[in-house]
Amino acid sequence: FLRATRIPGLHYMCTRPQSRLRRLLWSLAFLASAGLLATGATDRLHHLLSRPVHTRARLARAPQLRFPAVTLCNPNRARFLQLTKPDLYSVGQWLGLSREDRSLVPELLAVLGEDRRRWLTRLANYSRFLPPRRSERTMQSFFHRLGHQIEDMLVECRFQGKRCGPQHFAPVYTRYGKCYTFNGDRRNPRVTRQGGMGNGLEIMLDIQQEEYLPIWRETNETSFEAGIRVQIHSQDEPPYIHQLGFGVSPGFQTFVSCQEQRLTYLPQPWGNCRASVQGEQTLPGYDTYSIAACRLQCEKEAVVRSCHCRMVHMPGEGCNESICSPNVYIECADHTLDAAVEDSQERCSCPTPCNLTRYGKEISMVRIPNKGSARYLARKYNKNETYIR
Repeated sequence: FLRATRIPGLHYMCTRPQSRLRRLLWSLAFLASAGLLATGATDRLHHLLSRPVHTRARLARAPQLRFPAVTLCNPNRARFLQLTKPDLYSVGQWLGLSREDRSLVPELLAVLGEDRRRWLTRLANYSRFLPPRRSERTMQSFFHRLGHQIEDMLVECRFQGKRCGPQHFAPVYTRYGKCYTFNGDRRNPRVTRQGGMGNGLEIMLDIQQEEYLPIWRETNETSFEAGIRVQIHSQDEPPYIHQLGFGVSPGFQTFVSCQEQRLTYLPQPWGNCRASVQGEQTLPGYDTYSIAACRLQCEKEAVVRSCHCRMVHMPGEGCNESICSPNVYIECADHTLDAAVEDSQERCSCPTPCNLTRYGKEISMVRIPNKGSARYLARKYNKNETYIR
């Protein structure tokens, strides 16, 4: 076989006319080549079995794009001047306005002006007051009524040059309380065909800073900021604005330029992403899987496990979990949620979805109003110039 084969090198290894030295050299050359071939083949086989992944980025132009959902939150969870006697009785301690015996906190009264001090003192007089019945809807009703209302905050709204209004913003509850989402309907999202000024969402908001709760101490829920918290996200995921939102300062015009980024990851065995199967409910209350939905569900499970109820902003419509009462918020839910957020990497297994849409942002701002427009805007919106500035 070795003498008749056409494999290069083998024929010369066994041919009689060749000297022993030449046959030895041909043998060494053949064995070295075979060794290199085996080494290379083994390396490629190991590489193939490791399931290598190639990352590819592609920039594409589209005739139209789905406009993202825009969620807005006022960091002040409750309007101070809208408090009623039942509100103060039920949630005053949770808001830090009263003690466990429902008497007002002296340090709070010290930071209030005379008019507000008298008003709050009258409100805290519970003589001849019939306490409201305890209800699992107390906190939900509180956030719904006392949260900042979009009808009061929204001064101007335009989308692609056309007027929009409060009816285009859907209420949604987050850790900031009652928030609002524009274009959140995934079944009928708005589209945009051109970028740039005048082709997106333009809004002017009144943050109602005179309604903010007075601050006299620091807690995990204390907010020192004034302005609006914003998150730009896909309609397929709920807002997770306390972690992923950015702040917009009052007295400035803020410009946000967005670029849609669609990321596709490989499932097992090449990667660890989580696939959403159409028609399958991967998480209770959500049609599609997302990291935000997974974290909210994980946080809810931690609170339900410890406190036997869920917080208002947690998923659970149609489920049998009741909403925590104000006392449970104080004694259990708030610190359980804080612990769950701090240990989220260990407690929550939330893999990246296989198909993910995110928005890269570039933010810039200018001061508003200028000296020449302050008086005009004050007349237009029936406010004084100091308020406009």
